[in-house]
Amino acid sequence: MSNDINPPYPRIAIITGATSGIGEATARKFISSGYGVVGNGRNAEKLRALELELGEVFCGMAGDATESTLIERLFALAVERFGKPADIVVANAGRGLGGSVKDADLSEFEKILKLNVTGTLALLQKAAQQMVDAQQTNYPKQAADIVIIGSVVGRNISPFSAVYGATKFAVHALAEGLRREVGPKGVRVSLVEPGIVISGFQDGAGYSDDMVQNFENKFGPLLCGADVANTIHYIVSQPPHVHISDIMVRPTRQDYP
Repeated sequence: MSNDINPPYPRIAIITGATSGIGEATARKFISSGYGVVGNGRNAEKLRALELELGEVFCGMAGDATESTLIERLFALAVERFGKPADIVVANAGRGLGGSVKDADLSEFEKILKLNVTGTLALLQKAAQQMVDAQQTNYPKQAADIVIIGSVVGRNISPFSAVYGATKFAVHALAEGLRREVGPKGVRVSLVEPGIVISGFQDGAGYSDDMVQNFENKFGPLLCGADVANTIHYIVSQPPHVHISDIMVRPTRQDYP
């Protein structure tokens, strides 16, 4: 699509896991700020519905976020649709896995390891390579942001989700390693660590209705996707020389993890 018919966009974002929860809320928040958004998710029907609702400011690409060809296509699509490369990447795609080290269903572990860690790493690598090159001439006039969605259980051991938490510990290590590598080159790397957020995550992780209700009784009101999206927007809207490395966001009553 020619950029001639599109308005100028202050920033262009790629968001994985954009069809629900934090990802969808972040897409909506960015669009409300005038950003162009390329959203990825597996639900092609939902992406199409978002395109129809949000208009030309949103472009969806369905597919598996662990596939290298899809990641390449996301970056190409940003340029094709909006006329310039993405300068925000939100690595949000992921899923949970309920259960302790002793009891977790390990037949599911390789799937979440591939999505939560391997797929995230591939996205971070592509984003970093592109942004470091661009920031050689853009910084400090323009910001470049890689935002990674972690979890409170990637910092605090939680027995009921320790196996899932292990994938987030890995992602946190990748985030900090990347920040130290590319921060000095003008690329900001920010880790957002949410507490309990009510979304489709609980179903995907196999959490029972009773467990979710217990969270609400103990910690509620719980976070929603928009709460985390506001945090992400705050990070990327700072001046280019201001680098917010880590933010943990919990429901007020959630004491642990």
